[in-house]
Parts: sequence; structure tokens; C-alpha cells
Amino acid sequence: MPTEYLKRILNARVYDVAQETPLERASWLSDRVGNTVLLKREDLQPVFSFKLRGAYNKMVRLGADELARGVIAASAGNHAQGVALSAQRLGCRAVIVMPVTTPRVKIDAVLARGAEVVLHGDSYSDAFAHATVLQARDGLTFVHPFDDPDVIAGQGTVGMEILRQHQGPIDAIFVAIGGGGLAAGIATYVKQLRPEVKVIGVQTTDSDAMARSLAAGRRITLQDVGLFSDGTAVKQVGEETFRLCQAFLDEVILVDTDAACAAIKDVFQDTRSILEPAGALAIAGAKAWIERESAALGSPVIGRTLVAIACGANMNFDRLRFVSERAEVGEQREAVFAVTIPEERGSFRRFCELVGPRNVTEFNYRIADARVAHVFVGVQVAGRDEAHQIAAAFADHGFAALDLTDDELAKLHIRHLVGGHSPLARDERLYRFEFPERPGALMRFLTSMSPNWNISLFHYRNHGADYARILVGLQVPAADGPAFSAFLQTLGYPHWDETSHPAYRLFLAADGEAA
Repeated sequence: MPTEYLKRILNARVYDVAQETPLERASWLSDRVGNTVLLKREDLQPVFSFKLRGAYNKMVRLGADELARGVIAASAGNHAQGVALSAQRLGCRAVIVMPVTTPRVKIDAVLARGAEVVLHGDSYSDAFAHATVLQARDGLTFVHPFDDPDVIAGQGTVGMEILRQHQGPIDAIFVAIGGGGLAAGIATYVKQLRPEVKVIGVQTTDSDAMARSLAAGRRITLQDVGLFSDGTAVKQVGEETFRLCQAFLDEVILVDTDAACAAIKDVFQDTRSILEPAGALAIAGAKAWIERESAALGSPVIGRTLVAIACGANMNFDRLRFVSERAEVGEQREAVFAVTIPEERGSFRRFCELVGPRNVTEFNYRIADARVAHVFVGVQVAGRDEAHQIAAAFADHGFAALDLTDDELAKLHIRHLVGGHSPLARDERLYRFEFPERPGALMRFLTSMSPNWNISLFHYRNHGADYARILVGLQVPAADGPAFSAFLQTLGYPHWDETSHPAYRLFLAADGEAA
């Protein structure tokens, strides 16, 4: 019964190991979206995730004989750390089965707390199936990551804290959903005490088991799940969590990878903390909700109070490169185009003048056709409308443009594959330059070089450094050697001659042979 869960949540044993986390206003994000966004900082828990609450509440209630035999759990990482810390505190053995795709930071954290780790399968569901085999073989007690009343009650204390910490109006609470334990606990508590507060689940478009299950009225099993948000990569939600979410959850919003990356950046700008993808889903969901409701109303939604659960911060450091790449697109701050310009002297400069003072985030080009040049370019924009304006401006000036901003192939692969051997790149000299990362540096380069020299290769990607590292191919006749040397000296940018580099000779040079 729902009222039974209220008792369970109010009497949950979580504060032996967990802390009451702050509910903080995300000032920068709130000002940008025109609504008050409050972050429930579960990333500040000792294991950097809310999962500790449910794991400990379950384990502290086990009998002495069960603790003596030890416990086993299946987890993509955060529940594993909660079980490991709880076992360490209670003095019992813990075996954790984790997917082989689990970030190393989570595996190391579990091992550091004395638990045993078994890697198996590509998702939580695969790990769960193997854990049940080990449980039966070794007589261990299973600690479910979400589909257990004591675990759900432990997670529900997050909702209890929110209502205690903010007693004023709350329009909606956004919570990430994997198996559904956190959403079930929060929704069951909040909707019985404050039924006017919407509780909205958030899932990724490629791991949407709860959304599909609620739509179908029964639990749906996904054949595959996306693994970027590994903390919510669950093929089937729990039986009990589905029942509670069906009764109390208002809806589920879906977001994509780019939106999750943008949300990670949003939280970093406000808190200087880095959430993992699953930890940022609630923030991405709140932004998507604002955009959807504004479109439905025909005017901006403003003045609402929205709570987003920042539910985890176990980020693999290696993923930050990808997050940085995709965050600009996810928050509609970068537009990506393939632009066709005439292959003639001066057209490259005219193209750059058309881009104007906007910050160029990426520029890839390789001479391949005697008539036209195909340029892959990224431009920093204020919003999606500006991207449409830029595309129209290109067309007005005779530069055919293909908008690739939402194209997965282009963002993941094509941007890295622009180039190759070109028989047209005769007399090519290859140089690496370091340009100051400031407006006007590229135009200074273009205006300083001789109009008789053709740019045959250009590669640049903004990585946020003080200096832009740029690779340029210039077709300079041998007779122009002294003039080219004078150009380099006058330009004053650090540079390196890479014309004889063996990798360039093999993959890019006109003759295609190593020097």
C-alpha cells in the first residue's frame, strides 16, 4: 500500500552512512532559462551518488546470518559503491557483478572499499542474470539495485528532504530513470504529500524502458540499450518500481546524448562539479520540458520552480573529451555545415569574411576538385535560429551549405575523415601553426599571404586552449621560397615545417609515398 511506503521512507536507516544533501539554486542556468532550477546535490554523497541510501537501508535490515553469508549485487557502478561501502560499514563480504562496459573509475572505487568485482555482460541486465547464478551457488543475499521495497524507501528519502528543504511552491521534480528505484521512491512520497507537484522521469532515447512500459501498460524488455548513460542502461525496469511509477509518476521525458552533455556543462558552470551522464539527465529533462511547454504555449515559460536531481558524479575522465565535443551542439551553441565554395583564389577569404566575427569552432578542408571546394565548418551560435540564418547567408552569397548540426554521421565520423591524397596538391608545403585563440587571427593569416598561393589543406578544431593548433597546406611554387620565408617571419606565429613528415607523405601528400 502507498501509505506503507510513507512509513518505510520516514523510518529509513540512511543517515548512518549518507548525508542530507543540499538543495541549491543553479544561478547561471536559472537566469538563462528564465526559471528557478534547484539542484538536489546527490553527487555530494560519500560515493558520489544517491545509491548509498537504498543499499544501506536494505543491508542494515538483514539478519545476522544473512550478513555472515555475505551479499551480492549487480550494478553498472553506483549501486555497487553503495553496497561496497555498506558492507564495509557492516563488516560483511560483498560480491559485485558489473557490466564489462562499466567506467574504470567505478570499478576502482568498489575495489577500494574491499568488495569483490566480477565483470560480466554488456549491460546491467546481463550482469543481473550472472549475479543470480552466483547467488544460488554461493548462498549469498541479493541486494537489488532498485526493485526492492527497502531500496525504494531508501531512495525515497531524497524526496522527503526536498519537501523539507523547500516548503514553497514546486512546479516539477525531474529524476533520472534506469530501473526506476529513485523515481518510484520520490514519486510515491511526494505525490501523497504534495499532489500538485509534478514528478517527471527522464530517460535517454536509447534506454527508454520505463517510458515504453508506461505507454504499453506493462513492462517492456529492450533488446539493446545505449551505454553512454551507463548508470541508466537497463533493459527492463523493476516490477515494483513499474507499479509505483504507473501510480504516481506524471510522465517520462526523453533526451539524447547531446542534451546530456550540455547538461553536464550547465552544472559545471554553476557548481564546478562534473556529473556523469546519468547524473545530468534530470537537468537535461528540465530544459527539454521548458522548451516543450514554451512551444505549446506559444510564449516562453518563465517563473517556474523546478527541482532536478543531480544523482551521480562518477564520471570516467576519458569521456570528458566526448562530452566537450557534443555539449556545444547539445545546448544549440554550435552549428555544423558542409559548405561548397568555388575552388579559386580568394574564395576562402570571402568565405571567412562571411562567417564574420563569430567564433569558428572547427574547420576542415582538403583540395579534391579543380572546380569547387568542400569545407566542413563549425560555428559558435546563440541558438538554432542563428544556424538557419547562417545557412541562408551562405546561399545568398553563392555558397551551397548543408546543415549537419543534427547529423550523427557527420558529428561522429565525417569531421575526422576530411582529407586524403590529392593529385591537385602539387607544390604543397605542410605547416603546423599555433594561432592565438582570439578573433582576427585567421584573417591576419589570410591577408598576409600572397594571393598567388593556394590553400590546399586546412584543419582546425577549438579545444579551449590558449593557442589554436592548425594544420595548413599551401601550394607555393619553388621560386617563391624567399617570399614564403619572409611571410612566415612577418606573420610571427609559431610554426613547424611538416612537409617531410612520413605520415603526411603516406596519407595526404599528392604522391602518396613516404619521404
